[in-house]
Order: sequence, then C-alpha cells, then structure tokens
Amino acid sequence: MKTMQAAATSEEKFSPLAVFDHVRARLERAADRQGNRRSSSGAGLFTMMDGSVETVAEPERSMAAAVLVGLIAYPDEIKILLTQRAAALRVHAGQIAFPGGKIEQRDESPLGAALREAQEEIGLDARQVEPLGYLEPYFTGTGFRIVPAVVKITPPVALTINPDEVEDIFEVPFAFLMDQANHALHTREFEGVSRQFYAMPYGERHIWGVTAGILRNLYERLYS
Repeated sequence: MKTMQAAATSEEKFSPLAVFDHVRARLERAADRQGNRRSSSGAGLFTMMDGSVETVAEPERSMAAAVLVGLIAYPDEIKILLTQRAAALRVHAGQIAFPGGKIEQRDESPLGAALREAQEEIGLDARQVEPLGYLEPYFTGTGFRIVPAVVKITPPVALTINPDEVEDIFEVPFAFLMDQANHALHTREFEGVSRQFYAMPYGERHIWGVTAGILRNLYERLYS
C-alpha cells in the first residue's frame, strides 16, 4: 500500500501541471543582457555553485554565455531536451549539453541568446517556447559564466540538426533527472586540485560536468 501511495505521490509531483506551476513560482523572472539576475529589491545576485557543491565569488573576467533548459510538455509527462555535441568541436567535443552558446551584442537577453543558439544548432522554433525563468549563473573551468534559461516547449517538436555543432538530439524524463537517487557525486584530480562534479547516467548517455551541474542546480532550486 505504501509503495502504491508513494508512486501516486510521485506521479502527482511530476505531472506537467504541477511542475510548470512550481517552476514558475521558484525561478527568477528577469536578467540583464549579461545574465545578472535581479532580485525584487533590485540587488544583483552574483554567487553560484562552482561544481555543484559550493558557492564562489564571480571571477573578475568571464565570458557570458546562455543555455536553453527546455522542458517539453507532453500530455502525461515532461522531458528535458539535450544534445550531444559534435565530435569535431574544439571545446567539450562529444559531450552532452543544452543548446546554447556565447551571449553576443545583438542579443537582448540571455534568453534571446539561448533561443538564437537553439535555432542555429537544432532548428528549434521560438514560437513553440514559453519562458519560465532563470537559474543562477554557472561558472566553468574554461572561463564561461553560463546563464540557464528555463523554458516550456510545446510539442510536436520538429528539429533539424546542424552537423557542424550537434551530433544527436535526445530527451530524458524530467522525473528521472529530478530524482536525487540518480545524482552521483564524483571526485577527480585536475592540475593538482581535487574537484567534485555530478554525473547522471541515463542508459547509454553519460550526463556529467556542466550539464549535470546545471541540472543539479535546477533540482536544488525546485525540490531541495
């Protein structure tokens, strides 16, 4: 009986209606062009999780970037849209990622940059997208300050891969990624420094590093 009740509770928790109401209530609604979120008092928010486990001050120099955390709203469940980067790319080749890239002068906001990159990489039509809010910026070891823009995507979604940037597109159930039991914390030494990072294996897909860190931050904001 308890198992059945737990399953029913989980289904209600991750139903599309419940999730989108919760996300809208928990995320920041505004950010400037560089991705500096603003609280209701107008104060800038400049701290974030470095590798998913501790907060750090913003480096003096960082390159502004944005990614699109797309929640696809199927009738009975939500899935998160992810890509596998092309093997020929100079940075993070072959890794699992969100659509996104650098924020350029022509971009009015981090959301605008993320939508532009998503259209260029996978052909996502912005008319199918509803903005939900922003997560805290995320620093990478390569010097990027990434602003995750969380959006609702209305299916059906017809996507076209840009082979110069993306090798594959796939979806992962939101409920799976928001289950702490699927978050494995690893430690690895890099240039003499011990660093911690999250990994979220899903079938043959190895989701780790920045992408897993952003997903962990989403979990922390929504359900921790």
